Amino acid sequence: MSSGKTMELGSSRKISVRRLVVKVGTYTLVDRSGRLDRGQLRDLVDQVAGVRRRDIDVVLVSSGAIAAGVELLGLPERPKDIPSLQAASSVGQGLLLHLYTDYFSRHGILVGQVLLTQYDFFHRRQYLNARNTFLRLMEQKVVPVVNENDAVATEEIRFGDNDRLAALVSVMVGADLLVMLSDIPGLYTADPKRDPKAEFIPEVERITESLIQKAGGSCEEHSSGGMITKLEAARMATSYGVGMIVAHGKEERVLERILEGEVIGTYFHARKKRIKGQKHWIAFGSRPRGCVVVDEGAREALVKRGKSLLPAGVLECRGDFAPGDPVEVRDPSGKLVAKGIISCSREELEEIKGLRTDQAARILGEDRDEEVIHRDYLVVLVEGED
Repeated sequence: MSSGKTMELGSSRKISVRRLVVKVGTYTLVDRSGRLDRGQLRDLVDQVAGVRRRDIDVVLVSSGAIAAGVELLGLPERPKDIPSLQAASSVGQGLLLHLYTDYFSRHGILVGQVLLTQYDFFHRRQYLNARNTFLRLMEQKVVPVVNENDAVATEEIRFGDNDRLAALVSVMVGADLLVMLSDIPGLYTADPKRDPKAEFIPEVERITESLIQKAGGSCEEHSSGGMITKLEAARMATSYGVGMIVAHGKEERVLERILEGEVIGTYFHARKKRIKGQKHWIAFGSRPRGCVVVDEGAREALVKRGKSLLPAGVLECRGDFAPGDPVEVRDPSGKLVAKGIISCSREELEEIKGLRTDQAARILGEDRDEEVIHRDYLVVLVEGED
């Protein structure tokens, strides 16, 4: 890994940045008509090239393929149906990569395209293959340009926005910092485009449910992400020890100024106690196959006492899951409490829900796990816990 650069933020905190993931949103790359802004794209490339000259590895997660496709196809506006969006993305990916290849070549830098779907994060072999590709590209001083594989992704395996993709990539490559370039300067107490009294938040130590509720929805006409998705991405990245900054993508020399220590955007502090390995995959990389609703007693046992989920605490189950599948755990109000790997099928859980452990054992057999979800395979996600 390269030697890196130490950067100071507004607080006394220092981060040694050796590997950086930059996510650039559609808004940053398009003009007012929604077409690709070549000048803005060149400026972004110049900034990334400047980061590379600091001997910092960079992965670029770039939106803009659909906007490029809309331009090439001569469509009057961004389509709304999935097949048309996928077709636009298929056409636009070529133009987008061509422009990146051209602009980076002026700095003597090669780029490599990496197209991903959630499948590549769900399955360990795919995950390791993708990670090894990233590492080899960076060893060879190539800048990976990442996007969702929109042209082939089904609704079931789509990310839906590149914010979540960027967070998962930052974990995959072992980044020190994730910078999200968006259409707003950072996080506010409310949507600043709708509420003139909204106050800017320069730093976030911990992402809470109340913070998420205040964030508001998306205001980006040409993209699918908003501040909610950025907070979700921040939770993914910071829980693994990756700091994250959300900043305005059209701010002059934004990447350079961030690395020089200037306070730009909102900084989300990396968690000191990070979720590692399999538990991070359970929390953020897996796609839940169903949901288990638990009573208040079970919720308290999971959240406050670090216990496993037992049959007695289960009120309801939804979805179609089998032993070994990831599932969500929700409280009676519907609030997400945890995610975990379940030890029984939906049909079996319907038989034993609400029963004592000994009663459940008589139905399923003494050789079966007594826990519905063992603590080793469960990640608590409510405020104040995992």
